[in-house]
Amino acid sequence: MKKSRSVLKNIRKSQRRRERNVAKKRKMKNAIKQLKKSETKKQALKMYTEVQSLIDKSIQDGIIKKNKAARYKSHLSKHLTTKK
Repeated sequence: MKKSRSVLKNIRKSQRRRERNVAKKRKMKNAIKQLKKSETKKQALKMYTEVQSLIDKSIQDGIIKKNKAARYKSHLSKHLTTKK
């Protein structure tokens, strides 16, 4: 069956959105990994605000849900308190 023009356009749009969302999620996860690998507490605290804003932005974009973001933040803050 032949696909209409609007269906083809929606396919293109969803593909672009998917690529954008995957890139944002990858950026957020890489930032979290970098924070966990940071060597000093001072460096980790500096990175924490940036990572926290990335997590909040991903909630707004609908990439992750609110509870998952809260879990990420609490794990990171717990990680910071145990860091020397």
